[in-house]
Amino acid sequence: MTDKMKILIGYDGSDCAEAAFDDLQKAGLPPVAEALVMSVTEVWLPAPPPSSYEVLAHADSVHIPADIPRVYYQDSPAGREAKQLAERGAARLRATFPGWEVKAEAAIGSATKELIRKADEWQPHLIVVGSHGRSMLGRLVLGSVSQGVLTYARSSVRVARGRSDEPNTPVRLIIGADGSPPSVTAVREVALRSWPPMSEVRVIAVNDPLTPTLVGRLIPPVGRMVEESNQADREWLRKVLDNAAEDLASSGLKVSTETSEGDPKHELIETAETWGADCIFVGALGFTHSLERLALGSVSASVAARAHCSVEVVRRPRTDASNHPYASEASRN
Repeated sequence: MTDKMKILIGYDGSDCAEAAFDDLQKAGLPPVAEALVMSVTEVWLPAPPPSSYEVLAHADSVHIPADIPRVYYQDSPAGREAKQLAERGAARLRATFPGWEVKAEAAIGSATKELIRKADEWQPHLIVVGSHGRSMLGRLVLGSVSQGVLTYARSSVRVARGRSDEPNTPVRLIIGADGSPPSVTAVREVALRSWPPMSEVRVIAVNDPLTPTLVGRLIPPVGRMVEESNQADREWLRKVLDNAAEDLASSGLKVSTETSEGDPKHELIETAETWGADCIFVGALGFTHSLERLALGSVSASVAARAHCSVEVVRRPRTDASNHPYASEASRN
């Protein structure tokens, strides 16, 4: 029996959060899934500490004493408001995806920390967060919830930005491919989803070629070595694109491939903007140290911060399609 896909959705009732719900209809998600809508409220003003009676009342529902204030605040007006907000989001999600099992949950504290805490506990396949960046400056705010979740989550993360399209327009996707295991994972993730008819995917390999120095330009053998290296890279990327197209061939998507030269962070975003893409899929490197997650040069983090469309950063490789939560009955038989 294949497990249902588990989706954790951060919801705050804002326009961006509502746009994220609209975006899910273009994410190729399965008709049957488990979803948890979570709203988090920060309490700015201190409240009186819980009484001895309240401590005892909550003692059987927490694992450590430090959790008692958090549980206590959930019974406050702010906590009840967050719960109502989560229920409202869950109701909307049920109307959009009637086959999903949808639950609502509220928390008090930092939105980023609470979403990560819940993700570590529940272990979803995908975390969905809206982006509040309405301008380039806004998208570069490192303290935003979407960037925080993207940095620290172990699951795949979709930074959702809804687009104002005409109804029934085809879904357009971009996949950044470089032949690395994370990019292969992103390609396979897209291939295993269920997309509407006429959907299109463009797989892009970006080459950042070597440029000979002044000395290299003056010494012909050095220049030839640089050009031979660049040519080998171009041939390698061509094979990468061919393999990606083969993996995507059975997905029902209209597949095209493209190579370009430059900085992948800029090229992926520029192509998505010009083509009118709904989402960019990129793989995420597996970090072994928390400081590595903060590397500002990361392609996935940079694309997620700057793109005008949705961006899904794929983690957790799925090697067996029959056990993949997106897999259709046909692919399992």
